[in-house]
Amino acid sequence: MKRLTLSLLLFTGLGITNGYAQTTPLTLQQCLQYALANNQQLAQVKLNEDMGDLKVQETRAQALPQIDGTGQYTNNFKKQIIPIPGDFLGQPGKTVLLAASLTHNAMAQATLTQQVFNQTVFTGLKAARTGREYYKLQTAQTEENVIYNVSQLYYQVLVTRERIVVLQANIHKLDTLVQSTDSQVKNGLAKRIDLDRIKVNLVNYKTQLTTQQNALETAYNLLKQTMGMPIDASITLPEASFQEIAQHTDSPIDFGAMHLDNRVEYLLLKKEEALQQLQKKAYQAEYYPSLQLFANYSRNGLSNKFDLFESNSTASWYSAGAAGLTLKIPIFDGFARRSRVGQATVTLKQLSKEIEATNISLNTQYNNARLQVQNNLSTIRSQKENVDLAQEVYYATQNNYKLGLAGLTDLLESETSLTEAQNNYNEALLQYKLAELDIIKANGNLKTLLN
Repeated sequence: MKRLTLSLLLFTGLGITNGYAQTTPLTLQQCLQYALANNQQLAQVKLNEDMGDLKVQETRAQALPQIDGTGQYTNNFKKQIIPIPGDFLGQPGKTVLLAASLTHNAMAQATLTQQVFNQTVFTGLKAARTGREYYKLQTAQTEENVIYNVSQLYYQVLVTRERIVVLQANIHKLDTLVQSTDSQVKNGLAKRIDLDRIKVNLVNYKTQLTTQQNALETAYNLLKQTMGMPIDASITLPEASFQEIAQHTDSPIDFGAMHLDNRVEYLLLKKEEALQQLQKKAYQAEYYPSLQLFANYSRNGLSNKFDLFESNSTASWYSAGAAGLTLKIPIFDGFARRSRVGQATVTLKQLSKEIEATNISLNTQYNNARLQVQNNLSTIRSQKENVDLAQEVYYATQNNYKLGLAGLTDLLESETSLTEAQNNYNEALLQYKLAELDIIKANGNLKTLLN
């Protein structure tokens, strides 16, 4: 089978390079570090944090002074006429028609507004800050998911590789048996049907080997995908890692204690509850009056000639300015505000029930994981004893077969039992590591796997 390897330079700075040097197996910690630096989903979630920062800035801007500038030029090519009684101009009994304005008019104005009191804006600023914290928790949750998934796939690769080792060893034994039986058939010491039966088993094992080799390639590809590594990159895992798993099962387990405050799922719901409370306050703030400061200043120029901005202009320029306060008092909106507050209250009740359900679910997961670890430890010990016993039976049957004291059926059955026992043992080790992973997750300590 093609050996998957990874260049040492591939991991320099947790980034992929085009250079290749001495290959080195990747530990679980290295895989996790690479995944946290390169997983695409995690990168997308981290962008939400940037979005949260920008939303805080956007909301904060509503509480800061707002300044606008306006410039306008008007050409009154057809002036409005205003009729004025001639008595005002010394022409009694007549109506005098006067132009309402000059031909050219230019205006520049600056306007400033400042929120003095607006409870909705101030509550929105608190909500934006809380939302930023919510995005950070989402990032933490995604990081935990990446760590959990990479760890699962890492152990899956180790187990699949061990299955291949078992199959290769059995194929080697059957190859040897085929050769010796073939010699016996030629010498009339064994039957042709016995040789055919061994060959059938050999073909079956080779088929299983091909299946497991494909499964290993698939597991590697899934691991690389979860790590955010290009599919054409090559990796390998330490040869001794699987034996180390077995060694750790002999040491006592410290389950620790589960604290909800360590579970990101719980913290996310609590933060969502805080956001909804602020949303309710924002709706309630719509009942409050709002007070706004305003000020404006303008400069206007009038002329019948287009010489407004010339040094010897005939234009007349004048300034105007004003400042004041605007008070807005909500009186009646058809009960729309009351409806929005009611909806927020119902949402808070729903979140409360969801938090209760999550509390029960997380505690259940923790207790189930503890039971699973204990059960798997017991299974590992019994399966290890079973493997040792199956090996003794196989070697004894093999010797008896060579001495003519056991039939081929006994030999093949003992060999099959040994293979099954070895695979069951490997599977028990995998299930133990997965259950242990669930314990670590339940305790909120997945990031300790990085150390």
